[in-house]
Amino acid sequence: MDIYLYIMDTYGYIYMCVCTHTFYSISAKAERFSLGRRAHAHAHAHASLDRLWDVTLCERSRTRQGDSKCRTLQLLKNMAATSTNTCQPTERSFRDRVPPLLTDLYQFTMAYAYWRAGRDQETAVFELFFRENPFGGAFTLFAGLNDCLRFLRSFRFGEDDVEFLRSVMPPTTDPAFFQVLLQLDCSKVTVRSVPEGSVVFARVPLMEVEGPLAVVQLVETSLLCLVNYASLVCSNAARFRVAAGPERKLLEMGLRRAQGPDGGLTASRYTYIGGFDLTSNVQAGFLFGIPVTGTMAHSYVTSFTCLEEVWPQTLVAANGDSDPVDFIALTKGWLIRACELLRVESRRIHEGELAAFLSYAIAYPQNFLSVIDSYSVGCSGLLNFCAVALALCELGYRPVGVRLDSGDLCSLSVDVRQVFRRCSEHFSVPAFDSLIIVGTNNISEKSLTELSLKENQIDVVGVGTHLVTCTTQPSLGCVYKLVEVRGRPRMKISEDPEKSTVPGRKQVYRLMDTDGRPFLDLLCLAVEAPPEPGVPLSCFPLCSDRSSVSVTPAQVHRLRQEVFVDGQVTARLCSATETRTEVQTALKTLHPRHQRLQEPDSYTVALSPTLQELLTEFHTANCNNVLIGN
Repeated sequence: MDIYLYIMDTYGYIYMCVCTHTFYSISAKAERFSLGRRAHAHAHAHASLDRLWDVTLCERSRTRQGDSKCRTLQLLKNMAATSTNTCQPTERSFRDRVPPLLTDLYQFTMAYAYWRAGRDQETAVFELFFRENPFGGAFTLFAGLNDCLRFLRSFRFGEDDVEFLRSVMPPTTDPAFFQVLLQLDCSKVTVRSVPEGSVVFARVPLMEVEGPLAVVQLVETSLLCLVNYASLVCSNAARFRVAAGPERKLLEMGLRRAQGPDGGLTASRYTYIGGFDLTSNVQAGFLFGIPVTGTMAHSYVTSFTCLEEVWPQTLVAANGDSDPVDFIALTKGWLIRACELLRVESRRIHEGELAAFLSYAIAYPQNFLSVIDSYSVGCSGLLNFCAVALALCELGYRPVGVRLDSGDLCSLSVDVRQVFRRCSEHFSVPAFDSLIIVGTNNISEKSLTELSLKENQIDVVGVGTHLVTCTTQPSLGCVYKLVEVRGRPRMKISEDPEKSTVPGRKQVYRLMDTDGRPFLDLLCLAVEAPPEPGVPLSCFPLCSDRSSVSVTPAQVHRLRQEVFVDGQVTARLCSATETRTEVQTALKTLHPRHQRLQEPDSYTVALSPTLQELLTEFHTANCNNVLIGN
């Protein structure tokens, strides 16, 4: 069964699902695509959720007047809905999701030409990298490696694949080539890569793919497809996290805006890795162990017109000791008192909205969070919420909070918080001090940055379109270039210097300063000795006037390791939660001047003197029309 049939966006449809809680979190059974095994991971996912919320259980948004009173988010953790379904769903194999035909036709025509020339088994080395950091920033997060490794591990052609290729390749193609394709796999391929979730920079080779020329040519497009969007959206999420600050929770809710089901799942997975805390995408929670949450749609509110539509009309107290209480009558009483306190005319209250809130609260008395701007926040929505929430508190329940989806979110959130405080003090209801405010309204990186600079009382920000579609830059622009054949360096020389490549197999080292912060990535030929800590070295920064600089690293880290050898994955495939933790740790080591969203300082990537000499030799030979390495 197609797994995408199970996708549900709780942001829009949660009210239709009786078993789903407002602002709940699902513990996934297993991280099926990311771990490639069927072991149940429920306990691990729930423990991860505990750690996620324990960090900020007592966070308070401080006002400019220095208010430091704690508004707890403990309730969000308490409402984590534990999934008890232990059945194993049918897994969709990775090969079905990323088949070997998911590539460009010219890969096959080139592979055929290699084969006809007797060169298909020559050992070749390709490098995957990008030329510019996205969104005008100074850093990028590398993502998609785990999927690349699974793709390589499952890479092989079936009879149906070959039959289709017969129909689309030129009729002069030798039939024997199709029999060769049936025998192809990645058993002779070696991949060296930086780890998933690493902070990386432009022009640094992220992956090195070595193997038979025809095979490593055929996998180009698929590898680029798996890395480009994953790294782009992960980096976008990291920028939103920087804009939001470390304390405010971020909710990814972009499934309905994403480029198809697979794009939606990929976005949910990698925005979580990039720094988001929650997703509205139920399938992403199921597959990847991401905490899932949802609020309420305006359609639910506007579907009610009067109190007669509320059924049932009673609610049992939280302790379960008393008989059912007439919840409508109880709420009406609190509505009168709230209107008197806030000096609002009760006749302006929208009855249908009140009916919607009552119905939802009766369904989810422990998890009541409502959207309050369907009609008017100040004249109706906020009053209706307060009345229902006060009635819940009287019965021993703890309401969750409200969502604002339009207007000036900063100003409205401040007004809403003031009302909550007045109700808490006047009615002696401490639960109102811990109510949360969720803000959603076509949030972009720019608007989130502006929001963070203003006084506001927003605890959770929901982001959709601008996050998953990467509005300001649609593609990272990763490329996959040949650098060596049969042990001989190869280089693409372009009239556009930015599109020229750096020849030869390489090793990449990250140089750290005395504060433990990276300041330079050094590209060396693979045969060179590594740089040593405390020893000065000369290097040639890329995109400079080719002059050398001298640096002395306090620490040296080799960035790339073997992750795929002889058809087998040799690196541990970390879960989304584990990779997310690594990302946050790596970003903390990055210097603030490189993290700035606007006009950051560029990070230095440089060549060793030996590699610079080889590069110069290629340019000179090209000018003189001389072939190097023959």
